[in-house]
Amino acid sequence: MTELAVIFDERPTRDGGRIGVATLNAPKSLNALTLTMAQQLMAKLDAWAVDRSIVAVWLEGAGEKAFCAGGDVVALYRSMTEEGENRGSGRDSVFAETYFTTEYRLDYRIHTYPKPILLWGDGIIMGGGLGLTAGASHRIVTETTRIAMPEITIGLYPDIGASWFLNRMPPGIGAYLGITGAQLNARDALDLGMADHFVPRDRREALLEALGEGDFGARTPRDLRDGVQVAIDAMEERSPAPQAQVWPHLDHIQKLVGQVDAPTAVKQILRDTRDDAWLAANRTRLEAGSPLSAHLVWLMLDRHRLTSLADAFRDELNLSVQCCRQGDIAEGVRALLIDKDKNPRWRHADVDSVPQADLDALMRPLWDSESHPLRDLGTGERVN
Repeated sequence: MTELAVIFDERPTRDGGRIGVATLNAPKSLNALTLTMAQQLMAKLDAWAVDRSIVAVWLEGAGEKAFCAGGDVVALYRSMTEEGENRGSGRDSVFAETYFTTEYRLDYRIHTYPKPILLWGDGIIMGGGLGLTAGASHRIVTETTRIAMPEITIGLYPDIGASWFLNRMPPGIGAYLGITGAQLNARDALDLGMADHFVPRDRREALLEALGEGDFGARTPRDLRDGVQVAIDAMEERSPAPQAQVWPHLDHIQKLVGQVDAPTAVKQILRDTRDDAWLAANRTRLEAGSPLSAHLVWLMLDRHRLTSLADAFRDELNLSVQCCRQGDIAEGVRALLIDKDKNPRWRHADVDSVPQADLDALMRPLWDSESHPLRDLGTGERVN
C-alpha cells in the first residue's frame, strides 16, 4: 500500500471548531518536499481556508529528525540528467518550472493565509522546509531545531522567498547566512525573527490539547489569533535552552560582509581567524561551495531590498529554472547526494573567476509579465 505523501487530520475544539493538522510524511528522506506533497498541501489549505469550522492549521513533519530538510533536489537532478525514454528530460525539462512554480505558490499561500498556521519546527528545517516555515503566523521551535539555507553547497541560492525575508534581518546577517549556509538553533531563530515561540518538544501533544480547549469566539481573524495565542502562552518557555550563536558575533559578521561585493565578502570570511567552532564551520562550508552561488546570493539580496514578496518569488522562479538549465545545481546534487563523493567540480574555480556574462545569462527573463507563471501573486493580499 502506497503511503500518503501528506497525512491530514482534523482535531475538534471545545467550542465546536476543528484544528486542521497536516503532516509531511516522508521521514526516511527527512520529509523533503516533493511535488506531490506541495500539490496536496496546497489543495487542503485552500479547502480549509473557506471552511468556517477550521479555526487554525497545524503543520509538522513525520518522524523524530526533521520538519522538512529541503526541496526534492534529487527529483530535480533526475529531470536534468535522465535521457532516452524519459520524454521532456534534460536541462530544458519542464519539471523544474512545474516544481518551483508549485513550491513558491504554496509558500506565498502560507505567507498570506487568512487563518493562523502553527508551524511545529522540530528538528531539521532547511531550504524548502524554511519556505514552508517563513510565512506561518506562529512559528514554533524546540530544543532540537536546526535551521539552515545551505544552497551554496549544491550550486543553488537561498530561494523560497529568502531574497525578501533575509533582507529583513539586521544588516549583513542575511547575506552572511546565505553565503555560508550557517546552521541556526532555536535561540538564533528567535533572535533573527525566523521563529516566534519556543516550546519544548515534549509539550507538543499538550499544546495540541490546549488548542483543542481554546475559545475561538465568533471566528473573526482576531478571535482565531487570540485563541491560538492563549494556548501557546500556556506552553511557551521564555528562556530557550540553546545558546545563541549569531548574536555574540553580530558586530563581527557585519564587519565581514558589510558594504562590500561578493568576492570581497568571500575573501574576508575565509581569511577570518576568530577562534569559534560555529564560525569555522561556516568558513569550511563557504570554501567548498559554488562560487557562482556566492554571486547569486549577493545579487538577489540586492535586487530585493525594497521589492514585494510577490516580486521576489517571481524573480526567484526565473533564476531557479535558469540555474537548472545552465548553473551548478546538477553537479552540486551529484556530488552531495547521488555519487556522494563530496567533490563537486564547479564551473568556476573561485568567485573572481565568475564572469558577468554568466550572471547576466542566469538572470535573463524566461517570461514576460503577462505570461509569467506567478503573475497573479500579490493581488491585494496581506503578507503575514
